[in-house]
Amino acid sequence: MSTKNPIRLAIIGGGRGGAYLKSIDLLPEKVELALLCDPNPDVCARWKNDRPNLQTVADYQDVLDDDSIDAIILATPLFLHAEQACAAMEAGKHVLSEVSSAHTTEGCWQLIETQEKTGATYMLAENFCYFRMNLMVKNMADQNAFGELTHAECGYIHDVRGATQRDGKLLWRGELLRDYNGVNYPTHSLGPVSQWLKINRGDSFDTIVTIASKPASQADYFRQLFGADHPGAKQGFWKQGDSVLSLIRTKGGVVIYLRNDFSSPRPWNYLHYGLQGTRGVFASGRDIYEEPVAWLSSGETQTFAARFAPLWDFADKYEHPAWIKDGARAEEAGSLCAFFVLQEFADSILEGRAPAIDVYDSIAISSVFPLSCQSVKENGQPVEFPNFSKNKPQN
Repeated sequence: MSTKNPIRLAIIGGGRGGAYLKSIDLLPEKVELALLCDPNPDVCARWKNDRPNLQTVADYQDVLDDDSIDAIILATPLFLHAEQACAAMEAGKHVLSEVSSAHTTEGCWQLIETQEKTGATYMLAENFCYFRMNLMVKNMADQNAFGELTHAECGYIHDVRGATQRDGKLLWRGELLRDYNGVNYPTHSLGPVSQWLKINRGDSFDTIVTIASKPASQADYFRQLFGADHPGAKQGFWKQGDSVLSLIRTKGGVVIYLRNDFSSPRPWNYLHYGLQGTRGVFASGRDIYEEPVAWLSSGETQTFAARFAPLWDFADKYEHPAWIKDGARAEEAGSLCAFFVLQEFADSILEGRAPAIDVYDSIAISSVFPLSCQSVKENGQPVEFPNFSKNKPQN
């Protein structure tokens, strides 16, 4: 596999892929954008307006056949991720994949087996791990500020009904809600939590139990927009329940509460997190605007008078070193911390090491999608996590 510097990148998918452009420009010593692949000629034309020298292609096979491309950023609909990532690794290219890695257990195993066979660098572009709040909580957990960890909670509660359709025709998010019933978008929630709990680094997911509410809000939305005769307004069209709730137990005895909700009308809260330990607790806000809070024990045995403080009150001691070093550049790049994701991906290739969110970490959190669907189908029966990391190299 290539270790050329700078790494020649191809972006696959000109919609979501645009989130990486400013980060690429801020890392010229490590990466260069060599190619865009998108089947839509209008998308390619827009990119060439801004970057006239950029090569564009419509066929993904052309990227795979191009030996000058070292790595790809996979920014296509999630149903394509596993197949396209495996094809890239087989073609000798490193892969940075948008979330989720896979949506079936078969795809999970295929990704792991392909990465192990090819030795390619594979990283999940889970940008939520690099938000300032989540980095700081990770640093606090790493320094044992909360004591022994016992419970975490997280959720992706994000009203995206407007992104499920265009002129009444379903987009990929709409197909997701139509065809599946489970935690269909788990990685933004579980990515940071898995790092706090050291999943695949001392602990691992054991079992998951999932139940789902009835689907109601999506049908109501279509009814309001398109009338009662539209298929999306009818009972039975949508499989996905409005709220899907999971309990995950780790082999180390930590319990995780996870909520996935794409449809309920309410203020956004895709940053819903909590962490409880024997010596302290952290809780995010009720929406994306409310400040996170924390409380750390001072040694008292009872906490009747305890009060939360803003999380940022602890920043002098617990701000994450990565944010201290590069937080300003990450904010300049925008796009929800894509800078940190791309920097880590490039560094892992150039340094010949595993990335921070490697294929085993990616599959641990992505596999919640198919496993939760199985539990819902079985009326909330516990489902065991396969031993996806059985061949993970020991550091």
